[in-house]
Amino acid sequence: MRAATTPACACVRVDRCELLRRPQDADGLDISDSTRYFTVLAFLSQVPDTVEQHAVLRRRLEFLEQPASFFYDGDRPLGAEENNGPYRRGMLAIARATSRAERSWLREVLS
Repeated sequence: MRAATTPACACVRVDRCELLRRPQDADGLDISDSTRYFTVLAFLSQVPDTVEQHAVLRRRLEFLEQPASFFYDGDRPLGAEENNGPYRRGMLAIARATSRAERSWLREVLS
């Protein structure tokens, strides 16, 4: 049995300019999705301009300052104290603590 080979076109070379452009142009899901944002954050120090770095951090901070929840009553986000399930309360308590810590760090870096 022969091992499958990977076509040459499946491996895309990403040059340094692209690796610099992606973090500084981050918006949308790159800001709102924590996994994608952490990827942006991992490469953000490679962007040479501090003003551009801080613009990305400000976009994340603006996103985090919007009311949000995992659970809603219509359009109204429900807080941990409004959920009677212990696991839902746990999810919201963890998310609240994480968001608070991240906002604090972002404000510190941006000051």
